[in-house]
Amino acid sequence: MPKSTTITPNHGDYSIAVIGGGISGLAAAHRLLELRPQAKVILLEARDRLGGVLQSERRDGFLIEHGADNFITTPPWATEFCERIGFDSELIQTNKSHRRAFVVHQGLLQGIPAGFAVMAPSRIWPIVSTPILSLRGKLRMAAEIFVQRRASDTSESLAAFVRRRFGREVYERLVQPLVAGIYTGDPEQLSAGATMPRFLQMEKEHGSLIRAMLKQRKLQRHSSKNSSGARYSQFIAPREGMAAFVQAIVDQLSNATIALAAPVERVDPTSHGGWKLSVGGSQHQTIDVDGVILATPARYSASLLQNVDTTLADEFAKIKYGSCALVSLGFRREQIGHALDGFGFVAPSIEGRKILSCSFSSVKYTGRAPDGDVLLRVFVGGACQQELVELDDQQLQKLVLQELSDLLAIRGQPKLCHITRQIQAMPQYYVGHEQRVQRIEERAEKLPNFALASNALHGIGIPNCIHEGEKAAEKVLAELPQPHSAKRQEASSVG
Repeated sequence: MPKSTTITPNHGDYSIAVIGGGISGLAAAHRLLELRPQAKVILLEARDRLGGVLQSERRDGFLIEHGADNFITTPPWATEFCERIGFDSELIQTNKSHRRAFVVHQGLLQGIPAGFAVMAPSRIWPIVSTPILSLRGKLRMAAEIFVQRRASDTSESLAAFVRRRFGREVYERLVQPLVAGIYTGDPEQLSAGATMPRFLQMEKEHGSLIRAMLKQRKLQRHSSKNSSGARYSQFIAPREGMAAFVQAIVDQLSNATIALAAPVERVDPTSHGGWKLSVGGSQHQTIDVDGVILATPARYSASLLQNVDTTLADEFAKIKYGSCALVSLGFRREQIGHALDGFGFVAPSIEGRKILSCSFSSVKYTGRAPDGDVLLRVFVGGACQQELVELDDQQLQKLVLQELSDLLAIRGQPKLCHITRQIQAMPQYYVGHEQRVQRIEERAEKLPNFALASNALHGIGIPNCIHEGEKAAEKVLAELPQPHSAKRQEASSVG
């Protein structure tokens, strides 16, 4: 990682400040230099490292991730980005022999029906044969084909959407735990349109999610027969962890000025359409820049924008965040009685468990644990059990070990235990989020040479963060005309 440096804007071209060094900010800085190499890019990060919640380390042969440990390949924004920076050779696929997951059902782990995608099935027999749903629950699910489209276009909670289309049992036994595993949130409050827009579009276009999923599966089968196959599995991960991915991006930013431990305390628009930034920390200086990309969590964005546009700041301040604890445990394989023939499990609230989910990390990806050992990643807390995050490390370890011992037949103590608390780290897209985002973007559009890049708006995954960062870079560059120096160089090359 680069060390903090004195901020010295270049006078030969436009200077653009990227505030926030998480994945969105890194992607924005990279895209700025990719599209306009002569630009002066200044990346300002309040912490002493880059990457935001993405952080990993090796400990006793285990690869410990402090946050996300992989990303999805659809949409393709992350994989395409990795190809452009030459990192695609470092991406590894999931273990082909165990591509399934479990859900806790009456105290036991049962396989999630094959083809069930978060809230809708693409295959019939796995649903018919699963013990997770009662006969009544299966019949109600099948009746989804006859459920009418919702007439109102007002925002609907994810829980209400699923119950309306599939019934209560499908929601409680399958959808709620899967959504909680993704967002660590409460589906009763999360907006269906903001979190799962794909399924709302299915309802709108096909009238039935089941009908849409079956049609999509048919098209995919036809497509696979006429192609050489997908290059990646649905989920991929950096061979040496997310820290290696972050470093690969940083290595591409040699022409940028990167300042760590440099919190931006105030932003002010100038009379000529630029921006004045007050930087605290060890920097303690004021810099003038031509453009700004704000890639910070909503609460920090709200603080910085308070003196720029109070209405915009207030909208950001209303976006809530959730917290969770991530407990990574290393065991000898013989300590675990379960076959571990999958990638992990989720726990429905109705089961009364004290954990949200568990990933069999070393089963899912190679190189995560020494030979003969297993690495498990357990998520605790979230919107519905927020108080558990406040337990001390010893209490958390004991709680998680009790749960795993029961569900996975674990004997003895772990070889390794690492706990990370992600405090107020996961934005919660509550009902009404789409309308709030629209208001935010309408206000932000009026600010000169300014763009937003935040997972608080359009998506929490790494691909979404990269996409938002790149869009922000393109927007600011489009608003800043070619400088005179660049025009002279172009004229010279033409001549």
